[in-house]
Amino acid sequence: MVEHLTKESFLSKVFNYETNKEWKFEGERPCIIDFYADWCGPCKMVAPILEELSREYDGKVDIFKVDTEAEQELAAVFGIRSIPSILFVPAEGQPQMAMGALPKDTFIKAFKDVLGVEK
Repeated sequence: MVEHLTKESFLSKVFNYETNKEWKFEGERPCIIDFYADWCGPCKMVAPILEELSREYDGKVDIFKVDTEAEQELAAVFGIRSIPSILFVPAEGQPQMAMGALPKDTFIKAFKDVLGVEK
């Protein structure tokens, strides 16, 4: 299930940037965060792929979405300049950002390579 994050839920589930200067992942499972906007065509192409992946990787990877229009502070914290921007967050280590509408096989490869998760 893809979950939409507000600033408050982001702080508790991903990264509390208000109290931590250094990256400290707050979640239990690796996750990806889709920074998107409702008016963005490529974002609409990614949405059904993320829904599919959320079912296929249920319990292994959390998939979150952040509406950059509604959550402008979150977009600013991560320096989002173009959408969609996808943040891949491993349970350990630093997150990695990817820009643009990625095909499903690219997500699956990143899940394995960046997040260390396979189906």
